[in-house]
Amino acid sequence: MQQYVDGRGLQALAKGRRREGRDGFKAALGRSGVVAAVDLGASKVTCFIMKPDGPRRGDRTLTAAGVGYVQSHGVRGGSIVDMDEAAQAIAQAVERAEAMAQVDVQAVTVSTTCGQIASHRVSAQVSLGGRPIGEADLARATAQAVASLRLNRRQIIHLRPVAWSVDNQRHVRDPRALFGRTLGLDMLVVSMNEAVFHTLGHCVERAHLQFAGAVAAPYASALAALEEDEMELGSICIDMGGGSTSVAVFSGGALVHVDSLAVGGQHVTQDIARGLSTSTAGAERIKTLHGSAIASANEDREMIEAPPRGDDPGAGPVVAPRSMLKGIIAPRVEETLELIKDRLKAAGALIDPGAGIVLIGGASQLAGVREVAVRVFDRSVRLGRPRRIPHLADAASGPAFCAAAGVLQRAAFGPREAEHKRPGGGRTQQTNVDPNANVVVKAAAWLRENL
Repeated sequence: MQQYVDGRGLQALAKGRRREGRDGFKAALGRSGVVAAVDLGASKVTCFIMKPDGPRRGDRTLTAAGVGYVQSHGVRGGSIVDMDEAAQAIAQAVERAEAMAQVDVQAVTVSTTCGQIASHRVSAQVSLGGRPIGEADLARATAQAVASLRLNRRQIIHLRPVAWSVDNQRHVRDPRALFGRTLGLDMLVVSMNEAVFHTLGHCVERAHLQFAGAVAAPYASALAALEEDEMELGSICIDMGGGSTSVAVFSGGALVHVDSLAVGGQHVTQDIARGLSTSTAGAERIKTLHGSAIASANEDREMIEAPPRGDDPGAGPVVAPRSMLKGIIAPRVEETLELIKDRLKAAGALIDPGAGIVLIGGASQLAGVREVAVRVFDRSVRLGRPRRIPHLADAASGPAFCAAAGVLQRAAFGPREAEHKRPGGGRTQQTNVDPNANVVVKAAAWLRENL
């Protein structure tokens, strides 16, 4: 992959000119099963690469052949605000992962919370005539469900069946070959802002990569962090990132709700910088070393030092009691979790009574966050990690790396999703479906890969 930053522009230009000559090799490599996942966050950009021998079907684990991550630039509050900086960060992260994996990546799937990710429940019911159910019937139900949804300038990124029913018999896993007169479908549609989707694709292409589609970060993180029992019995996976906090709810083994909120760990850092009159970098350091969302012993007598703003050499450090730091952090963390709780309630999300909370994302590692979540939700809470990639280095095995790991998990073990469209009208779907075909034909192709 080309690298055109960090003072190596001439080398990158030469490599760029050779890229077209390697198209045949790149296409063959893509067909060989190399998968690259990029998690585009406000704090960092991560790339995980999986080779064809990465998945292990026996225990449903996998090996990441390459891992790369860099500080994020050009992304703020769940939005891309500088195309060039974001593209360079993606290029750097992918290049580092390529060097470790010793492969050349052609395309990447991007995990993101950009674009006001949200979900919508739709349903459909079609007549069968008392004959065995076939894929065409499933396609009709899917097409009818999608057609009933009116999305204004939003791009569908996930179509997930919640439940099938045959003659009002609910909780059918796979209705094919069953007999009945009516087939019902309850489906979750996850979408994002269409303009942001195209911007995301263009940003990836500016990094000289192909855009293989977008995945909602909380969904990807949940695939990496949740146990099978947690999905079946019910779980609320809260991804606390730098620029946003998002949530994925599972019930009965199915994804039933997705939502996002443009408030994250960076907002805590900014609160500290304002409250202590220190720099953003100083606030981040203080938060990491001394920050907590719950009270601790002797915090009124324990003093912390923060660097002053500006470059005045005569200015002394800012000194404040640790209790003041806790008084800044705790209200923001509690407010964020309360907002998530209120949004889940307002959306009528299907949450099982015994559903537990799984916290993931870099901001979830702040001391005391788990205890605050227990108080806000009155449920059991644990910290999640990428459980299906057991051999990750310690630096890349924490809650902040669940989203990238989840994209690989999804690619290795499914489920595959509906067709994505690239900016400019190109397609990234692997199945050979005529882009001008009607919605039933497209739905049938998708169902063959999903069921």
